[in-house]
Amino acid sequence: MERDSELKDRAARVIPGGMYGHMSVLKRMPPEYPQFFERAEGCHLWDVNGNEYIDYMCSYGPMIAGYANPRICAAADAQRAQLDIANGPAAVIVDLAERLVDQVSHAEWAMFAKNGNDATTICVMCARARSDKPVILVANGAYHGAQPWANYMSKGTPSEEHRNFQPYEFNNVTSLDEAASKVQGRLAGIIVSAFRHDAGHHQELTDPEFAQRVREICDQEEAALILDDVRAGLRLSLDASWSALGINPDLSAWGKGIANGEPLAAVLGNDLYREAMTTIFVTGSFWYQAAPMAAAIETLDVLSELNGPTLMGRLGQQLRDGLYEQAQRHGHGIIQSGPPQMPTLMFENDPRAETGIAFCGLAAKEGVYLHPWHNMFLSTAHTEDDIQRTLEATDEAFRKLG
Repeated sequence: MERDSELKDRAARVIPGGMYGHMSVLKRMPPEYPQFFERAEGCHLWDVNGNEYIDYMCSYGPMIAGYANPRICAAADAQRAQLDIANGPAAVIVDLAERLVDQVSHAEWAMFAKNGNDATTICVMCARARSDKPVILVANGAYHGAQPWANYMSKGTPSEEHRNFQPYEFNNVTSLDEAASKVQGRLAGIIVSAFRHDAGHHQELTDPEFAQRVREICDQEEAALILDDVRAGLRLSLDASWSALGINPDLSAWGKGIANGEPLAAVLGNDLYREAMTTIFVTGSFWYQAAPMAAAIETLDVLSELNGPTLMGRLGQQLRDGLYEQAQRHGHGIIQSGPPQMPTLMFENDPRAETGIAFCGLAAKEGVYLHPWHNMFLSTAHTEDDIQRTLEATDEAFRKLG
């Protein structure tokens, strides 16, 4: 029996469902996909059966500068050897907060946690603390974490959890206005993604008119504009992702790529929300861990030196152009959406992603790890040679798809 199959059998006995969350390959993923991996370097993964893949998921986002990046690993290890966790934080917490305040245009303070769930929840609490109002507007289908207030997809979260989270349609100004009017006088904040990246759907870049209207409503209602930059942060911009639209949030949530795989999240805010943040109590036993903060500073340095968003955008567009040419030549209709740094590839007339799943399975056999219905992720570790090798593999996958 292959090692992956053996581990799946063992996991099924001791882990509910065999695996859980977005890491489970049993949930609408190609049957060719391994569940367990053994090592990683740059943008390459090796599964426990010894197969190598050029990876376009980057651990679903955290690996922004490449697996086992030597500079970032060295920074984390040096801090860990000195002090990682203690009765209080190391000085690096101040260094990182200063760095983020200097780098992100809307930020005048920073605090840290462990994952995107923490960061978005802290933003919601802070918005409510300042306004003393209950309601947060949330886009239909948006993902702001698996915690109960944001989790509309799962059992275990009764509808009462969502009473004060009112829906609107992303990029739809009319829908936004209608939602805001229904809760006038009770609005604490509007939470928005950097762009529309709902899993299983074509992605949408943010309409500047929509972004401007979010800002106007928040100003009128003295509510917080909360930017969820957990997924997109540092891939679209080294500033907050809406900075290119000329829109500054009041609060922003960061995670995934901020420390290149070390566990860290951040909340950044402006001075309007500084005092409110001091009135809420949020903490965690591991939130002040120093090694991930040292890794984050080095990650920011690497991305700045390489102009990471531009590099990832150029490579992502090279991949996108190649896939389009191949699909046309082989007679397949594909829809590519989202920014090139975070591309989504889906097939026309494929509502259950069955063609996409088959295509990704064929690509995996050729040594490329894609995703059939979730946005993918480029990293600064990807090279033009990786893109070329990927396109050779996808050309073969398109051919075999028929």
